[in-house]
Amino acid sequence: MNIKIKENAFEVRNLNLWYGKHKALEDITIDIVKNAITAIIGPSGCGKSTFLRCLNRMNDLIDGIRIEGKVYFEGKNIYDEGTDVVLLRKRVGMIFQQPNPFPMSIYDNVAFGPRLHGIRDRNRLDEIVKDSLEKASLWKEVKNKLNESALSLSGGQQQRLAIARVLAVEPEVILMDEPCSALDPASTQRIEDLMVELKANYTIVIVTHNMQQAARVSDFTAFLLAEENEPAKLIEYGETGQIFTNPKDIRTENYITGRFG
Repeated sequence: MNIKIKENAFEVRNLNLWYGKHKALEDITIDIVKNAITAIIGPSGCGKSTFLRCLNRMNDLIDGIRIEGKVYFEGKNIYDEGTDVVLLRKRVGMIFQQPNPFPMSIYDNVAFGPRLHGIRDRNRLDEIVKDSLEKASLWKEVKNKLNESALSLSGGQQQRLAIARVLAVEPEVILMDEPCSALDPASTQRIEDLMVELKANYTIVIVTHNMQQAARVSDFTAFLLAEENEPAKLIEYGETGQIFTNPKDIRTENYITGRFG
């Protein structure tokens, strides 16, 4: 019998983060499993997005941030001096809450990243654009209007375009910060179906307020909570089925059953 051993994409150890003098995250230790979907849940303002941005150092762009602890990605601490942050963000892509297409053609949106990384050959760019749009389940809808503005797409299509744009630079991890919160139910389902398809080849970490979404799509769930002006802490982490049906901490149970949050 072949037993598949789970590999970790990230190993976060004793992560602490401050915005100026305000401590936002305290002593977060968690393993993010490779080729799985991990959902980060918790009330508004509990540090979910802040934690997510720690995984590709997007918090570096915010003034006054201080971070202690270690975040190992494929065995190397991304906060070590000498880390190539541009390469890190290529390997660990991010999808934001609001679809954010560039004001250019659909084709140029997807080709933007590869061009930035030095790919100029038109045939190669054509291949990347088609492949990325196919992976994002958008090719059939846009293949005859690649030169039209990306802003002409619907909200759900724009979000899938954002996913295609990330896929075009061949990441290993996709971070998603509430990617469906601005979408209608039909578009949300398409994004959720897409996530499940993509995890065969990518590690996905999603922040969501939607408990049903976390239960539907994720393999693992982490519950963050900031209590009474305290920094956010990891209350519980485990396989999604266990977290939702047999949580070990009463605070987790109270949150997922809607008693607060």
